[in-house]
Amino acid sequence: MTARLLDGKAASAAIRKEVADGIAALRKERGIAPSLTIVLVGRDPASQVYTRSKARTSREVGMGGDLIQLPEETSQEELLGVVGRLNRDAVVHGILVQLPLPPHIDAGKILESVDPAKDVDGFHPLNAGRLLLARARTASGPGAIPFPGFAPCTPAGIVELLRRHQVPIGGREVGILGRSNIVGKPLAALLMQKARGANATVTVAHSATRDLSSHTRRADIVIAAMGSPRFVKADMVRDGVVVIDVGINRIADPTAKGGYRTVGDVDFDAVRRKAKAISPVPGGVGPMTIAMLLSNTVRAAELASRAAGTGPT
Repeated sequence: MTARLLDGKAASAAIRKEVADGIAALRKERGIAPSLTIVLVGRDPASQVYTRSKARTSREVGMGGDLIQLPEETSQEELLGVVGRLNRDAVVHGILVQLPLPPHIDAGKILESVDPAKDVDGFHPLNAGRLLLARARTASGPGAIPFPGFAPCTPAGIVELLRRHQVPIGGREVGILGRSNIVGKPLAALLMQKARGANATVTVAHSATRDLSSHTRRADIVIAAMGSPRFVKADMVRDGVVVIDVGINRIADPTAKGGYRTVGDVDFDAVRRKAKAISPVPGGVGPMTIAMLLSNTVRAAELASRAAGTGPT
């Protein structure tokens, strides 16, 4: 058996086209220009790459906005001031504060300062609570889980990747490896909802889980998100499993340009021979994360329009 690839590049391209069409319609019908502002503090190389990619992609679909780059020594109060200004700016529909932040800044306090209506990353406690209570949504497309708020972009992208490749979720056993606030916990909340595109039986495994392989071998869908290169081996999964690899890890490779290459949390070549479907790294979940960020921003613009009385209810 050789698994089919769950192509995040193709799926995200389709979502970006839908987002671009939605932006054009908002401009024409309501005079709204959806706008995303990204805030980057410091010079973390990976964060610089991510933010530039997000800013570039938002411009490509016709979205307005800005990339605000602040020095490493920016104080917490100064950053709170920047976020506060963006909260009050009616032209800004989405705010993304890139993580990680420098160690002298309390990331939780910064994320809580973002207006929940502009929290397109879905990290504000209010949006996290809405998600757990089935009051957040992944996307506005056909078949999407029908919740009226924001969900974090990576979990939402995973659900959308499965949906667009017609992978059944309802009634399936799903094993999530990793319990982070960014992926594991919100993804479990999304997949267990009583709704179309969900209804899974979810097990969340982590560093304290005993006999981890007994859980992964039972799962119909395994989602690896713990930041450990090639952790999931072929003997840890059943034949015909669907595997989503969220990991992005750099490993040394003297034959590669730059002396390293990127691998996921799954031993791709070995697991692919047993799996029914598998997402690659890169080219799987990563592009979906950015696509869902754009989708959330358009949704934020629509909600702002309704609140201002300029759009349909």
